[in-house]
Amino acid sequence: MQNTPMGGIAGEATVLVPATEEHLTLLAEWFADPEFVRGWGGRPLTREEVAAKYIGGRRPAVVSLLVLDDGVPVGYAQHVVSGPHEGGVDMVLLPDVQGRGLGPDAARALVRHLHTVVGWDRVTVDPEASNRRAVKAWTKAGFHLVGRRGSQLLRECRSAHRAPASSPSTPPGVPTPP
Repeated sequence: MQNTPMGGIAGEATVLVPATEEHLTLLAEWFADPEFVRGWGGRPLTREEVAAKYIGGRRPAVVSLLVLDDGVPVGYAQHVVSGPHEGGVDMVLLPDVQGRGLGPDAARALVRHLHTVVGWDRVTVDPEASNRRAVKAWTKAGFHLVGRRGSQLLRECRSAHRAPASSPSTPPGVPTPP
């Protein structure tokens, strides 16, 4: 496990830290890159859009995080409340670090934090079915398929202290990547 900065969430190989104003230039560069946003809404964003959405301006409803590998920022993650004791997560990693297990590691750390610290019973994610790498990463992180919404696969991870409900045909509020 890495050295965890104040307010960080530690995985085995990654650490997630709150995104702040000091990260705006980095995040603006990432979200302007078509390769980075391909699985995240598919449209490059302006610096102003990034400032409004991804550096903490939507707290407490949306919590924005940087994913670090050995202290180096390699991705962005967020979590958003969608109901009592539940919410959704989204994550995107830089293309050159994908396939190394960092996504599942960061996802497991974030889910553990949401279950044990925040108190969520259910965490959801909705990757595009065509994004095989993301689907595989979320599966490795412990997310199970519960349904579909158009081209998205609705997946969930429930806390260990709560038995999974039967798979609903339409799971409640799964956020869509911004």
